Amino acid sequence: MAKQKKNGGSSSRPAAIDPALAARICWYHFREGQTQQEVADRVGLNRATVNRVINDARREGVVRVTLDLPLAPCLEAENALRETFGLRDAVVVPAPADEDDVRRVVGLAAGQYLSGVLAPDAFLGLGWGATIHAAGFSLIPRDGAANTVVSLSGGLSQSGAINPYDNAAAFARVLGAGCYYMTAPMIAETATARATFAESEPVRRIYDIAGRCQAALISAVDLSAKTKMVDYGVLTRDQVGDLKRAGAVGNICDYFIDADGRMIDHEINARTLSVPFETLRRIPNVILAAGGTFKADIVRAPWPPVWPIR
Repeated sequence: MAKQKKNGGSSSRPAAIDPALAARICWYHFREGQTQQEVADRVGLNRATVNRVINDARREGVVRVTLDLPLAPCLEAENALRETFGLRDAVVVPAPADEDDVRRVVGLAAGQYLSGVLAPDAFLGLGWGATIHAAGFSLIPRDGAANTVVSLSGGLSQSGAINPYDNAAAFARVLGAGCYYMTAPMIAETATARATFAESEPVRRIYDIAGRCQAALISAVDLSAKTKMVDYGVLTRDQVGDLKRAGAVGNICDYFIDADGRMIDHEINARTLSVPFETLRRIPNVILAAGGTFKADIVRAPWPPVWPIR
C-alpha cells in the first residue's frame, strides 16, 4: 500500500485500480453524469484518484460514445435494478460459463462489496450456504475495526464449509471481529421444542444481538430442481414439494416466503429457530447475494418495502 504523506500525497507510484472499479468510475461519471467528487464519495476513493482514472480512460480510448468495457452490460443492469426496485445500490457480475459456478462468482463479488460498505464497529448479521462461504474468500482483512459477526441461523448437524457456524467463524477471523452463533438447531423437531429453545438464555442472547445489527449479508434459497436444501440435509424432496404447494418460492434466512416476500403459513416456519423474521426485516442495510436463473423467483420476492435490501 502506498504510504501517505502529511500533505495527502503519495510517497510512491499510485496503486493500480482494479479494472472493474475503473469501469464503474467511468460509468458513473460519463453515463450517469456524476461529478468527480460525487463519484469519489460513491466508491470510497479521493477525488485525485478518480480524476486519474477518468483521464487514463480518455487517453487510452476506453471512453468514446459508448463505454468500450466488458462490464458495460452489467452496469446497465445495475442501473435498471436500482431504478425498478428502488434499491440504494446493486452489483451485477458477468455470468460464468457453467451456471453451477454462479454461487462462487456471486459470493466473491459480495465479499468484495461488503468490505467496502461495512463500517467500523458495525454488527454484521450473516446468512449461510455456498454463496456466503465464497464471500469469505474476497473479504479484505481488518485489524482493530471492532466489528461483530452474528450468525442469523440456527445450526446444522452436518459440518462443512456451508454450515452457519463455520461461515460466521470464517468471517470473524478475516474481519478480526467478535463472533456469536446460535447453539440450537436451525429447525426444531416440533413447534413446542422450538418454543423451548427460543426461551433459553443462549438463544435469546443471539436474538438480542441480531437486533443490534446495522448490516446483514444473506443469500436466497430456491426450491427449484437445483435446490441445495436436499443436498445439505435440511429438507426432503417431499417437503420441497409441500412448501411449493403452500405458495413458497424459496427462503430468506431460513424462513420460507411467497412471491410477495411474505412468510407463508407452514409448519416448517413454525419450527424454525433462526433469528425471527421481523428482526431480520428491521436490519437497516441488507445485502442479498444471489444469482442464477434457478433463483429468479426467490430473488424477485424480498424487495422493499417488505425487505430493506440494498
